[in-house]
Amino acid sequence: MRIETIIEISSLIITAVLLLILIPKNKIREAIVIFSFKQMITWLLGLFVAEFNLIEYPIRLFANATKASFTFEYFVYPSICVVFNLYYPENKSLLRKTLHYVVYTTAITVFELILEKYTENIRYTNWTWYYTFSSVYFTFFLSRTYYKWFYKKSNNAPC
Repeated sequence: MRIETIIEISSLIITAVLLLILIPKNKIREAIVIFSFKQMITWLLGLFVAEFNLIEYPIRLFANATKASFTFEYFVYPSICVVFNLYYPENKSLLRKTLHYVVYTTAITVFELILEKYTENIRYTNWTWYYTFSSVYFTFFLSRTYYKWFYKKSNNAPC
């Protein structure tokens, strides 16, 4: 089995286990809302980026179905976004909130850069790391905005 396939399968398993560990039972509905919204955004952007050959995914699951990375666009990034939102430091300082965004966005960007440099999971063709950083940051911002709107206090937000 190729290292790229091992990375894909390991990412799915590790992400699923982390979701089971990190999502409290009383936050499952919120997690589903966040996951679905982020999934919609990343899937559309991922398809756009792949179809216009900005990024290539030479080794991926479901290679005959899509040019995008199912593992990362459809499962890993939305899952990370769930954790990002559920553990967002809402009542903390602006610096702490900004650091929350920067840490998550940087971690994803660095992981992607490592994959791009050392594997065939991803290949930048007309793309750079700062496009990744900017798009991840922006989609996290969108998901946070949607989450806050969806669970406004006046709508009896869950505990």
